Amino acid sequence: MKSLWGYVDKSGPGGCWLWTGARTSDGYGTCRSAAGRTSRVHRVMYEALIGPIPEGLVIDHLCRVRNCVNPAHMEPVTNTENVLRGTGPTAVNAQKTHCKHGHPLTPDNLVKRTDRRECMECRRIREREYKARRRARLGLAPKVRDEAVSV
Repeated sequence: MKSLWGYVDKSGPGGCWLWTGARTSDGYGTCRSAAGRTSRVHRVMYEALIGPIPEGLVIDHLCRVRNCVNPAHMEPVTNTENVLRGTGPTAVNAQKTHCKHGHPLTPDNLVKRTDRRECMECRRIREREYKARRRARLGLAPKVRDEAVSV
C-alpha cells in the first residue's frame, strides 16, 4: 500500500499539492486510517504538518482547490467564515449592499429572518400596495396619507 505521499502531486498550479487518490463527489480527497476510518486528506495533512485543528474550526482552502493538500494553502476558520469566503449563494447574498429595488441594506433598513434578510422599505411598499388592493376590492375609498405642510 502506498503512503499518503504517493498520492500527492506537488506540481499543481499555484503551488497546490494535488491529491490524486480517492475523492468525494464534491472533490475533496479522502483516505482511510489504519483503524478503517475515512478522513478528508487535507485535514490529515494539516494536522500532520502543522498541528491540531482547533476545536470548533474547519479548514478553509485559501487556494479554492478542493483536492489541494498543501497546508500552506489552508487556514482554520469558523464554519461561518468559511461559507462567507466562498462563492455560494450565502456568500453572494451576504456581499450585497442594496436590495433588488436599489434600497440600501443597512442595519436600520433590515429585518433579519431565520433564513434571509428583508428590506424594510420594500416591505413597507408591499404592505401599502396590499392594503390599497384590499380597500379597492372591498369598495372602500383610497386612504389619503397626511403630508406635513411646511409654512
